[in-house]
Amino acid sequence: MGAMMMAPREGASCLSTQVPAVTRAVAILQLLARSGEPLGVNAVARALNVQPSTCLHILRALAAETLVAVDPATKRYALGLGLVTLARRALATNDFPERAQPMIERLATAYGVTAVALELDGREHMVFVAMARACAAFSIHVSVGSRLPALLSATGRCVAAFSGLSVGELERRFRRLRWESPPSFEQWLKQVETARREGIGIDKGQYARGITVVSAPVFDLSGRVRRALSVVGLSGRLRGATLERLKRDLRQAAGELSERSTPSPRPAGAGGPPRASCRPLLGLAGSKGPSASAGPERASLA
Repeated sequence: MGAMMMAPREGASCLSTQVPAVTRAVAILQLLARSGEPLGVNAVARALNVQPSTCLHILRALAAETLVAVDPATKRYALGLGLVTLARRALATNDFPERAQPMIERLATAYGVTAVALELDGREHMVFVAMARACAAFSIHVSVGSRLPALLSATGRCVAAFSGLSVGELERRFRRLRWESPPSFEQWLKQVETARREGIGIDKGQYARGITVVSAPVFDLSGRVRRALSVVGLSGRLRGATLERLKRDLRQAAGELSERSTPSPRPAGAGGPPRASCRPLLGLAGSKGPSASAGPERASLA
């Protein structure tokens, strides 16, 4: 089965001067996560513009906590197993991936796509927390744990629609995004308004040519959008009646997951408490979803 891989690449974080040791430690972990191989002290120091001696002290501290591992022979560093323990504990306190998994599996199977669940990481990025792919001759792969800018692609239109951000702030963030076929800010704002009105965000080949991404917001009790479901497939197969049925099923699945208990501003047709039962997602044709290379403000599709 062919797979189109999308390995997110995000630029090195600007090192804050407020708590430099912590910020640099996080930057080192992020660099090692992006690297395809272990790195030596000098390579890390150059990449982050940090003094090698400072870099070495931080790496040793991280190694003492098993957050990084060092090869005694090569003196090169990689991520450590201590991060796995932390990640498992973080996931154990969050039942969203577990609740979303059967829904995205049904979507993936019904439409022959890749379906994902995403969650805001508390800053300006969405993190892939669950993924399902249908068996197909061609597929697009997303790795759980990878992330993308919160306002990018179809998911970004949903986040922007319910963010409460001013037009000026939306434009500031929009200008940092990278697309293969970028919309104008005015076009994007219209698409954001459509996502607010319909409860569905769509990216037709703008983030990645030939790929259509469809997303639905998942609301929390306060009416905020911090989570979403997305489906990614080949544009040639996600269109017409198939696309309309997919939009309906995706919106219903997101409604099942929404934790909203009040009817505050919600898009027409969007689900959420009081919960309506989601009809079985029985399938049509679709295509399969996410993967492509990325840049500082460009990552996996969603």
